Amino acid sequence: MAELNVECINPFLMAATSIMRDTCQVDMKIGKPYVKNSEFEQDSVLIMIGVTGEMRGQVMISFTYEKALEIASKMMMGMPVTELDEMSTSAISELGNMIMGNAATLLSTKGVGIDITPPTICRGTMTFAQTYTKNICIPLSEDNGVHMEIDIAIKSE
Repeated sequence: MAELNVECINPFLMAATSIMRDTCQVDMKIGKPYVKNSEFEQDSVLIMIGVTGEMRGQVMISFTYEKALEIASKMMMGMPVTELDEMSTSAISELGNMIMGNAATLLSTKGVGIDITPPTICRGTMTFAQTYTKNICIPLSEDNGVHMEIDIAIKSE
């Protein structure tokens, strides 16, 4: 099983924290990375984006359902969001695009070229199996607890 270069994780974290700060006005603190089975609970909302190019795999950004509603509301300029309908799902998808696009730009400054796939939004209990690399999970939190996780399952070519 391939190992992920730790230096390749930082651009994803830098992108996520800056996009959350600039777009959603939420300051996120980076927690301790750990190897995780890709299992998600019943109330999970997941943005899954594939990575191709000099690195391959996927990045998954997950929230609880309630946190996804809150973030969608912030993405939509404070409009009340009570369910993940077509509009709020589009806002969550765009958040994933923004984070991953920013990460791709940061990686390019290190000489690593990647492309990303369109985001897929998943909800509910899920399990994913990766046989090509470990899944590194990094929790991101506000002052009042963990609100977002980034699961990175990519390998360098």
